[in-house]
Amino acid sequence: MKTIPSDWNHMTLKNTRHLGYWTFAWVASMALASFGPKFIWDFNPWASSLAILLNLSLGVGMMIAQKNWLQSLDELQVRIQLNAMAVALGVGIVGGLGYSLLDIANLISMDAEIGILVMLIGLTYLGGTIIGTLRYK
Repeated sequence: MKTIPSDWNHMTLKNTRHLGYWTFAWVASMALASFGPKFIWDFNPWASSLAILLNLSLGVGMMIAQKNWLQSLDELQVRIQLNAMAVALGVGIVGGLGYSLLDIANLISMDAEIGILVMLIGLTYLGGTIIGTLRYK
């Protein structure tokens, strides 16, 4: 049986599960919208449009689940999460625009790909969460 941190209440655990379900559904819909046109429906525009609409809808659901999850955390956990999100947003905007400028100026040999930026934002958020948690232990 998994152990639950003693400071987590029932609502936090429930919201954490819901966020996990929404995140999984959104990621699965991203894969469907990304790979479906080539491997499933032969670039049918209606099918692609529906897959993208599904992805956007699940993304909104995931954002609502994220908000509910944050509201169920205690003040310290919220502070850690918001600090990590703020740094990730800054890195995403400043780093992403700098990355795009490198591509525009032909200073990098490849095209600027959004996937690299998404990974950078995710790793920054993860690092910020870990550092914040360690800082307040």
